[in-house]
Amino acid sequence: MMKYLFFLICISFCLRGYGQELNQNTIYKSRADAMFEKIWQHYRVKKYPGLFTEHYPSEQKITLDYFQGANVNEKTVSFLWPFSGMYSAANVLVRFPELKQKYSKYLDTLSIGVWSYRDTTRSPVGYQAFPAMLEKSDRYYDDNALVCIDYLEAYLNTKDQKYILKAKEVFDFIISGWDEQLGGGVYWLEGHKDQKPACSNGMSTLAALKLYQCTNDTFYLDWGKKFYNWMFITLRNPDGIYYNDVKMNGIRNKVYYTYNTGSMLESSVLLYGFTKEPKYLNEAETVAKKAHRFFANKNKTQTSYYNIDLPWFVTVLFRGYEALYHLNGNPTYINAVASDLDKAWQNSSDKYGFLTAKWARDKVSKAKPKWLLDEACVAELYGRLSLLNIKK
Repeated sequence: MMKYLFFLICISFCLRGYGQELNQNTIYKSRADAMFEKIWQHYRVKKYPGLFTEHYPSEQKITLDYFQGANVNEKTVSFLWPFSGMYSAANVLVRFPELKQKYSKYLDTLSIGVWSYRDTTRSPVGYQAFPAMLEKSDRYYDDNALVCIDYLEAYLNTKDQKYILKAKEVFDFIISGWDEQLGGGVYWLEGHKDQKPACSNGMSTLAALKLYQCTNDTFYLDWGKKFYNWMFITLRNPDGIYYNDVKMNGIRNKVYYTYNTGSMLESSVLLYGFTKEPKYLNEAETVAKKAHRFFANKNKTQTSYYNIDLPWFVTVLFRGYEALYHLNGNPTYINAVASDLDKAWQNSSDKYGFLTAKWARDKVSKAKPKWLLDEACVAELYGRLSLLNIKK
């Protein structure tokens, strides 16, 4: 009788644990879906299919500071970088079988949206920072790498060859920016040869490797290694964290953002998968460990694990952690990001349910208009976490 009772208790605890795990993953999926739909409702510009406002509420004119040279005022629709966050999020949410039909339609609309940034007036064809139908603007190599990656993720989700053709076209533009100054690499944007940044070259590494993943064409594997080796030699510091950029006089800019290290972490995992060379797996393990420590919040009065530079930057780092998790099964890094995100969801939301920049909790931050990219990456992160189905 006692053995039978003990057996029932064990079963009860196991079922309870399973239920909690199942409930958590369901909650994460629900949050991802709800955030995406909320963005679609509030940010979408109906006049331009598939395009969005830069902020919500969008009545205020906000100065944007992520461009070459002078700051730029917010415009009718968003620039390409924040737009890409929605494409990336849809590419994650379409992987849920029960959401596939809905998000396939979203992907179709977003494909129309991103096409509007495509500029054919300059050769080679590339994607400019603002929709070409509205005005002429600069073409950034990191933006184009993001477009390339989004197309390839769409291909992996749909197996539609049109995305491969589009990605190849984008990659041709990217490598048109490569030269041998400083031993290789591409610049930040077309026509400005003042720096070679980690954002352009790290994302181009990923674009090349994902093209190889989708095509099995060694042309792209060779380019992936070329970008990777340049990043490793030129912008990796002795601890495995990546500098922001190198100026043309060879001086490295010792500013660090999570996404620059994150792109190289994911690239190391991909290269190990393609080549089975242990050096790439060893590098991935090293970079993951060092990044986890380097970007940790040193201020013990704060509750987050990481110093949140930008939520989207942390999302790129998370993609690297996710890729490594599939190899080593270590959930430490995944759980740290999940913990920070959950706390932000509970404590950093404004009256609309959108999260603050850097997941701040103060009233001033909550009252400010929310940037599209800050919100889109929340949908992506929760979608990725739900799909991982990690047992805590």
